[in-house]
Amino acid sequence: MSRVLLENIVKVYQGGFEAVKDACLDIADREFVVIVGPSGCGKTTTLRMIAGLEEITSGQISIGDRIVNDIAPKNRDIAMVFQNYALYPHMTVFDNMAFGLKLRKNSKAEVASRVKDAAEILGIEKLLKRKPKALSGGQRQRVALGRAIVRKPKAFLYDEPLSNLDAKLRVTMRTELKSLHQRLETTSIYVTHDQAEAMTLGDRICVMHEGIIQQVDQPMEVYNRPVNRFVAGFLGTPHMNFVEGKIETVGNSVFFNFSAGKIELPARMNECLNAKNGRDVVFGFRAENVSIASKDDKKSSINAKVEVVEPLGDRLNVYFNIKCMTSEKWLVANLDPHVRLTPGQTLRFKLNMDKTHVFDKGDTGKNLTLQERAEM
Repeated sequence: MSRVLLENIVKVYQGGFEAVKDACLDIADREFVVIVGPSGCGKTTTLRMIAGLEEITSGQISIGDRIVNDIAPKNRDIAMVFQNYALYPHMTVFDNMAFGLKLRKNSKAEVASRVKDAAEILGIEKLLKRKPKALSGGQRQRVALGRAIVRKPKAFLYDEPLSNLDAKLRVTMRTELKSLHQRLETTSIYVTHDQAEAMTLGDRICVMHEGIIQQVDQPMEVYNRPVNRFVAGFLGTPHMNFVEGKIETVGNSVFFNFSAGKIELPARMNECLNAKNGRDVVFGFRAENVSIASKDDKKSSINAKVEVVEPLGDRLNVYFNIKCMTSEKWLVANLDPHVRLTPGQTLRFKLNMDKTHVFDKGDTGKNLTLQERAEM
């Protein structure tokens, strides 16, 4: 049993800086959870507290059936993989992978067997006699993974392990990590600032911001149903489009009213928004949910001027602007790559209203269109 449970974890550094604020996270046995967020959000501090490398100010951490607050890192039965590999340069690959087992007084036969098995899993059997300086970045990362695997820990902790690799190799290693988890079925906690890693690797993702856990759920649930404006804007490339305006109710219909026009919101939002007439809000929609409107299709569309066209092979990013009071607001659409548009062209862009969101304009940025979280 290797469930990892964080209960009301707080980390306060000298000077009063609160890096992690009342974090609660329940990671099931064999689950792969990715903690994602911008630099300084508290994700690495959280991982280091699980590992025992940072003291907890308050709260409780359990690994398996043990509370580990006062247990030394070496006795927590976890294995950590770092972004800088942390390999001993004077040791061979074999000795790097075997080092922890030797410290634990495992027999030579057991050490050799475990290293051999891990090397076969990672495809590095032919590298066991080499030293780290003779390896590529990807090979070094496999050795670091092998060193963790041979210990057969209750949980793997990954601290941005792919950040030192080039873009192409990161994609390859990401796939290998996913496959590795499916084979080993060991509880894994992975920290990254890369949303692509979070979306592709995690059974669930935990989004952090300013020391606070914002949302924990399956990747596509977080992507499609963000609880607030921060989560909505952090996940997705390009970032979600945001436009400020007001809620306007007319009879049984609800509209988003902004300086460039008025858009009728879908009926699914009525229950959440019909009591918020006149409220300042932020309307959000993703680039892939924008298309070019036909001549007769004026509903749920906005008039805009094309500013920049970016051909990306499999898609076309089109940046356009709309008039907002005395200024202009730039937005982006993700269109079919065969569409022909030129900067300066004015046309109407249609929105897929079933995929739109309305957020509170206040500090919380709460998603007002999630019915289960709507204000009573």
